[in-house]
Amino acid sequence: MIKLWRERRSRGLVLRRKLSILLLLCLSAICGLVIYFHGKTVSYFLRPIWDTPPKPFQVIPHYYAENISLAHLCELHGWSLRKNPRRVFDAVMFSNEIDLLEIRLQELMPYVTKFVVLESNTTFTGQPKPLIYQNHEQCFSFVRDKVVYSFLPGQTLTPKDPFVNEGRQRRAMDHGLHAAGVADGDLVIMADVDEIPSAHTIRLLQSCDGFPSIMHLQLRNYLYSYEFHVDFNSWRSAVYIFDSKVTRYQHGRVTDKILADAGWHCSFCFRYISDFIFKMQAYSHADCVRYSSYLDPVRIQDIICHGRDLFEMLPEEFSFRELIGKMGSVASSFSGVHLPAYLVENPQKFPFLLPGNCTREVE
Repeated sequence: MIKLWRERRSRGLVLRRKLSILLLLCLSAICGLVIYFHGKTVSYFLRPIWDTPPKPFQVIPHYYAENISLAHLCELHGWSLRKNPRRVFDAVMFSNEIDLLEIRLQELMPYVTKFVVLESNTTFTGQPKPLIYQNHEQCFSFVRDKVVYSFLPGQTLTPKDPFVNEGRQRRAMDHGLHAAGVADGDLVIMADVDEIPSAHTIRLLQSCDGFPSIMHLQLRNYLYSYEFHVDFNSWRSAVYIFDSKVTRYQHGRVTDKILADAGWHCSFCFRYISDFIFKMQAYSHADCVRYSSYLDPVRIQDIICHGRDLFEMLPEEFSFRELIGKMGSVASSFSGVHLPAYLVENPQKFPFLLPGNCTREVE
């Protein structure tokens, strides 16, 4: 009897071990599949564990109100009023953000000496693209005398590394700036088309002396339109006091100093669904398009109206508190205060950028 009991007990232990191993293998397979299909999502969620936050910016307070003299504004910032305003050069690489480019040119036109616009016939991922600026040049006739347009022949990539083409185009901007006549002491804005400094910010910087020779611009961060205000964490745009010996076109972090509340960054703010699809496949993070279903127009339209992420990715944050706080949809805002003036003056022309108008056109 005891022997039989021991044999049954032994068989039970062996069976439990086999079931445990089988369960472990199943769990490993499931984890492998999750990592394979959702690796970036898992990585983003665990970022507070494996990554360290960048050094905090030294935020420079920014003062502005209507009908305040420049002398007083310069003094408020601890700067001094210049005798003559600086020349200003605005340098952008253009892809297909035609509406935002028009708003940008209108916003900055009174204060910019030359707009340097660079366009290529390939995307960062090496896909052919039409020369949209050239094909719509008549839309910008109001600023024709101020635009210095440059064309950079594109190249395909094997293997595809979009940052190669992006870096090549950014380096070409140095030649565009020199062709526009930039000189030492001029103010240069380095930003993407959708990163628009406010007119009063550039007026202040061209009129004052005493601020750092390189500053990032803190922009209000929006998604899809000026309805979905994400945060104030857009920092990549920058202004430089040009120095021919050291100034090079960049779009990364170059200093710890940043001027507060200096404009707007409206990401994926397009009129047509086709433009969303184009950019999702064209820009440097096109690898986030993990499934062909991501490019479905019906899906994209639904995501736009609900303020969700096109790529179904988690926020790129460095603490669990901030990450969890930003998970889910971006809350709608019904404020149309402090937006680019040309947008507010022409609501019938850009209804898709204003609160309450999420439906996009289909070409």
